[in-house]
Amino acid sequence: MNLHVRYEGDDDPDKCTARKLARFDLATLHRSASATPYGIVLNPHAEQALSPADRAETDRLVALDCSWETAEQALFEMPGVHRALPFLVAANPVSYGKPFRLNTVEAFAAALTILGEREQAERILGKFTWGETFLELNAEPLRRYADCEDSTEVVAVQQEYLDAGEAQADADQ
Repeated sequence: MNLHVRYEGDDDPDKCTARKLARFDLATLHRSASATPYGIVLNPHAEQALSPADRAETDRLVALDCSWETAEQALFEMPGVHRALPFLVAANPVSYGKPFRLNTVEAFAAALTILGEREQAERILGKFTWGETFLELNAEPLRRYADCEDSTEVVAVQQEYLDAGEAQADADQ
Protein backbone atom coordinates (compact mmCIF):
# COMPACT_ATOMS: atom_id res chain seq x y z
CA MET A 1 0.00 0.00 0.00
CA ASN A 2 1.12 3.55 -0.68
CA LEU A 3 1.47 5.68 2.43
CA HIS A 4 0.69 9.40 2.30
CA VAL A 5 0.90 11.97 5.09
CA ARG A 6 -0.84 15.31 5.37
CA TYR A 7 2.07 16.93 7.19
CA GLU A 8 1.44 19.86 9.54
CA GLY A 9 5.03 20.15 10.82
CA ASP A 10 4.05 21.20 14.35
CA ASP A 11 5.86 18.41 16.22
CA ASP A 12 9.52 18.11 17.17
CA PRO A 13 11.23 17.24 13.84
CA ASP A 14 13.63 14.89 15.64
CA LYS A 15 10.72 12.80 16.96
CA CYS A 16 8.51 13.01 13.87
CA THR A 17 7.84 9.50 12.58
CA ALA A 18 6.32 10.78 9.32
CA ARG A 19 9.49 12.67 8.41
CA LYS A 20 11.57 9.57 9.12
CA LEU A 21 9.32 7.43 6.93
CA ALA A 22 9.69 10.00 4.14
CA ARG A 23 13.50 10.01 4.51
CA PHE A 24 13.46 6.25 3.85
CA ASP A 25 11.00 6.65 0.92
CA LEU A 26 8.36 4.71 2.85
CA ALA A 27 5.79 7.55 2.81
CA THR A 28 5.10 10.74 0.88
CA LEU A 29 4.53 14.02 2.73
CA HIS A 30 1.99 16.59 1.55
CA ARG A 31 1.78 20.17 2.88
CA SER A 32 -1.90 20.79 2.12
CA ALA A 33 -5.19 18.92 2.07
CA SER A 34 -5.60 19.68 -1.63
CA ALA A 35 -2.21 18.11 -2.41
CA THR A 36 -3.05 14.97 -0.42
CA PRO A 37 -4.36 12.16 -2.63
CA TYR A 38 -7.61 10.26 -2.19
CA GLY A 39 -7.25 7.22 0.03
CA ILE A 40 -8.31 5.62 3.29
CA VAL A 41 -7.92 8.52 5.72
CA LEU A 42 -7.03 7.41 9.25
CA ASN A 43 -9.25 9.77 11.20
CA PRO A 44 -10.02 9.40 14.93
CA HIS A 45 -13.20 11.42 14.37
CA ALA A 46 -14.55 9.05 11.69
CA GLU A 47 -17.88 7.35 12.30
CA GLN A 48 -16.76 3.96 10.99
CA ALA A 49 -13.90 1.74 12.16
CA LEU A 50 -11.24 0.48 9.79
CA SER A 51 -11.76 -3.17 8.85
CA PRO A 52 -10.37 -5.69 6.36
CA ALA A 53 -13.37 -4.89 4.13
CA ASP A 54 -11.80 -1.48 3.43
CA ARG A 55 -8.95 -3.14 1.55
CA ALA A 56 -11.05 -3.05 -1.64
CA GLU A 57 -11.43 0.77 -1.46
CA THR A 58 -7.96 1.89 -2.57
CA ASP A 59 -4.25 1.12 -2.37
CA ARG A 60 -3.52 4.34 -0.44
CA LEU A 61 -3.48 5.04 3.27
CA VAL A 62 -3.49 8.67 4.40
CA ALA A 63 -2.56 9.90 7.87
CA LEU A 64 -2.49 13.36 9.39
CA ASP A 65 0.77 14.15 11.14
CA CYS A 66 0.22 16.86 13.73
CA SER A 67 0.40 17.38 17.45
CA TRP A 68 -2.36 15.65 19.43
CA GLU A 69 -3.12 19.10 20.92
CA THR A 70 -4.04 20.43 17.45
CA ALA A 71 -5.71 17.32 16.03
CA GLU A 72 -9.10 18.92 15.57
CA GLN A 73 -11.73 17.47 13.29
CA ALA A 74 -11.31 20.27 10.70
CA LEU A 75 -7.71 19.21 9.99
CA PHE A 76 -8.99 15.83 8.81
CA GLU A 77 -11.05 17.33 5.97
CA MET A 78 -9.28 15.49 3.17
CA PRO A 79 -10.62 13.54 0.23
CA GLY A 80 -11.09 9.85 0.87
CA VAL A 81 -12.81 7.15 2.85
CA HIS A 82 -12.48 8.15 6.50
CA ARG A 83 -11.94 5.38 9.04
CA ALA A 84 -11.06 5.32 12.73
CA LEU A 85 -8.58 2.88 14.15
CA PRO A 86 -9.95 0.65 16.92
CA PHE A 87 -8.56 0.42 20.46
CA LEU A 88 -4.79 0.00 20.46
CA VAL A 89 -2.04 1.09 22.85
CA ALA A 90 0.92 3.29 21.91
CA ALA A 91 4.47 1.94 22.25
CA ASN A 92 6.34 5.10 21.27
CA PRO A 93 8.39 6.82 24.01
CA VAL A 94 6.16 9.93 24.11
CA SER A 95 2.82 8.15 24.64
CA TYR A 96 3.84 4.66 25.81
CA GLY A 97 0.91 2.70 27.20
CA LYS A 98 -1.70 5.30 26.32
CA PRO A 99 -4.74 3.98 24.46
CA PHE A 100 -5.73 5.71 21.22
CA ARG A 101 -2.58 7.94 21.26
CA LEU A 102 -0.70 6.40 18.35
CA ASN A 103 1.85 8.36 16.39
CA THR A 104 1.87 8.34 12.59
CA VAL A 105 3.97 5.21 12.05
CA GLU A 106 1.96 3.28 14.66
CA ALA A 107 -1.29 4.32 12.97
CA PHE A 108 0.04 3.20 9.59
CA ALA A 109 1.32 -0.09 11.03
CA ALA A 110 -2.01 -0.79 12.74
CA ALA A 111 -3.95 -0.04 9.55
CA LEU A 112 -1.61 -2.13 7.42
CA THR A 113 -1.93 -5.08 9.80
CA ILE A 114 -5.73 -4.85 9.88
CA LEU A 115 -5.76 -4.65 6.06
CA GLY A 116 -3.59 -7.79 5.74
CA GLU A 117 -0.27 -6.09 5.02
CA ARG A 118 1.67 -7.29 8.09
CA GLU A 119 5.06 -7.44 6.32
CA GLN A 120 4.80 -3.79 5.30
CA ALA A 121 3.80 -2.89 8.88
CA GLU A 122 6.90 -4.67 10.19
CA ARG A 123 9.08 -2.95 7.57
CA ILE A 124 8.01 0.57 8.52
CA LEU A 125 8.18 -0.12 12.27
CA GLY A 126 11.66 -1.59 11.76
CA LYS A 127 13.01 1.95 11.38
CA PHE A 128 12.25 2.66 15.05
CA THR A 129 13.91 1.04 18.10
CA TRP A 130 10.52 0.63 19.79
CA GLY A 131 8.68 -0.47 16.62
CA GLU A 132 8.54 -4.16 17.41
CA THR A 133 7.18 -3.33 20.86
CA PHE A 134 4.09 -1.81 19.23
CA LEU A 135 3.29 -5.11 17.50
CA GLU A 136 4.00 -7.07 20.69
CA LEU A 137 1.80 -4.85 22.91
CA ASN A 138 -1.07 -5.05 20.43
CA ALA A 139 -0.55 -8.58 19.07
CA GLU A 140 -3.89 -10.03 20.17
CA PRO A 141 -6.16 -7.10 19.24
CA LEU A 142 -4.43 -6.60 15.88
CA ARG A 143 -4.86 -10.30 15.07
CA ARG A 144 -8.51 -10.21 16.10
CA TYR A 145 -9.27 -7.01 14.14
CA ALA A 146 -7.57 -8.44 11.05
CA ASP A 147 -9.81 -11.53 11.33
CA CYS A 148 -13.01 -9.46 11.29
CA GLU A 149 -15.28 -9.25 8.26
CA ASP A 150 -16.35 -5.62 8.59
CA SER A 151 -16.47 -2.51 10.75
CA THR A 152 -19.33 -3.83 12.89
CA GLU A 153 -17.24 -6.83 13.94
CA VAL A 154 -14.21 -4.62 14.64
CA VAL A 155 -16.31 -2.39 16.90
CA ALA A 156 -17.64 -5.47 18.75
CA VAL A 157 -14.09 -6.75 19.37
CA GLN A 158 -13.00 -3.27 20.45
CA GLN A 159 -15.88 -3.14 22.93
CA GLU A 160 -14.59 -6.31 24.58
CA TYR A 161 -11.26 -4.58 25.26
CA LEU A 162 -12.95 -1.41 26.50
CA ASP A 163 -15.24 -3.41 28.80
CA ALA A 164 -12.28 -5.43 30.14
CA GLY A 165 -10.37 -2.22 30.86
CA GLU A 166 -13.36 -0.75 32.66
CA ALA A 167 -13.78 -3.91 34.74
CA GLN A 168 -10.08 -3.81 35.66
CA ALA A 169 -10.33 -0.16 36.66
CA ASP A 170 -13.33 -0.96 38.87
CA ALA A 171 -11.44 -3.87 40.47
CA ASP A 172 -8.43 -1.62 41.19
CA GLN A 173 -10.58 0.84 43.17
